[in-house]
Amino acid sequence: MSELIISVSGLRGIVGETLTPEVAVRFVAAFAAQLPAGPIIVGRDGRSSGPMLSRAIIASLSACGRTCIDVDVAATPTIGVLVNQRGAAGAVQISASHNPPPYNGIKLFGSTGRVLDGVTGAKVRDAYLAGENAYTPFDQIGLVTEDSDPHSPHLQKVLETVDTIAIRAAGHRVLIDSNHGAGSLLGVRLLESLGCEVVAVGDTPDGNFAHVPEPTAENLTGIADRVRKEKCVVGFCQDPDADRLALVDEQGNYIGEEYTLAMCVVHALSKPETLGPIVINGATSGMSERLAAAAGVPCHRSAVGEANVADMMIDKKAAYGGEGNGGPIDPRVGYVRDSFVGMAQILDLMTATGQSVSELAAAIPKLHIHKAKASVTPDRLPALFEALIAKYPEAKAQTGDGLRLAWDDRWLLVRGSNTEPIVRLIAEAESEEQAKSMCQSAADLL
Repeated sequence: MSELIISVSGLRGIVGETLTPEVAVRFVAAFAAQLPAGPIIVGRDGRSSGPMLSRAIIASLSACGRTCIDVDVAATPTIGVLVNQRGAAGAVQISASHNPPPYNGIKLFGSTGRVLDGVTGAKVRDAYLAGENAYTPFDQIGLVTEDSDPHSPHLQKVLETVDTIAIRAAGHRVLIDSNHGAGSLLGVRLLESLGCEVVAVGDTPDGNFAHVPEPTAENLTGIADRVRKEKCVVGFCQDPDADRLALVDEQGNYIGEEYTLAMCVVHALSKPETLGPIVINGATSGMSERLAAAAGVPCHRSAVGEANVADMMIDKKAAYGGEGNGGPIDPRVGYVRDSFVGMAQILDLMTATGQSVSELAAAIPKLHIHKAKASVTPDRLPALFEALIAKYPEAKAQTGDGLRLAWDDRWLLVRGSNTEPIVRLIAEAESEEQAKSMCQSAADLL
């Protein structure tokens, strides 16, 4: 990411290089020009560059005549809840998700409390590139208010999705690793509200990450060991803006992010109020797909990306959805990936079944995902897609988000990167060897 990356949902870059105060000011001014009347919520994750960017963004929005509600450090899904709860026109979340400390970014929300859809996001991007803004005269400058407790509305919505009395009676001992991001402020409060004995790690939201921020197995080795040593029944590991959740079981084994969504789907399918269609994206494990089939409900696959999942959930009137990067989406809370939904609902599932995390994971149909990439320019992708379709005529081919080939027991996704001259190869099968082989067969055609 040597250049500023601009997408339909926002932008991301290196602070002081590609992402400067000037860029932030211009970008949110273009955003304000596209929004209906109303206040705009501004939040951030714990990164040290967040306060500086927040001040610049609030100044720009005020100059556009907007009342700004400054919520300071808050998780990304919390911002979505607040937009609806406060009747805001939209929101700006300052976060670079799991990128290293030099990075930061801007994620945009619309008036419905979800990340901007593709059409609206493209208008903002184009307005920014065209230098559009909505600056007002001196006597129309917007006010700035502060919210001392932005977490309560989100907390209440999450608690309403589970049996709080039963979970409290169970008295689970749990570990939460927020890695000095935004997740601890609501995360610890949620777990304590559920009667848990909480071991909090990295609960100061200062952006001084104790380990590489993406919650993968290699980055969570120390946390996994601590879950076992602390005798916790589960380890909840968040990314810096807390929209993703990875799991560690009671034995200190990394369960991962794909199982977060799968377990939440098990929970949803066990409840009459959430027994209905689900939506996942094209790169998400088929574990959730198989669980839905066993329950007799449809499972739809959207293009990769949270906004695309949300679009399809709304279109299909889905009862549940999410992405395999640890991001469950419960429409009762909001159309945003939500680690807090994941924590509460997995504890609810453990309590209702009497099973441990390892037992719950073992009961889910086990599949293996393999991911690879290869250098290729975008102009070569159409020929590659044609060659793959010709090689696998028996597979169901789906285009629009790269090429996805699906069989009854496996799938292959080939997508060009939006930010690099590479193609991403993702395959899932019932064995790791078969998944690797599928990726290799696609790479051999390059």
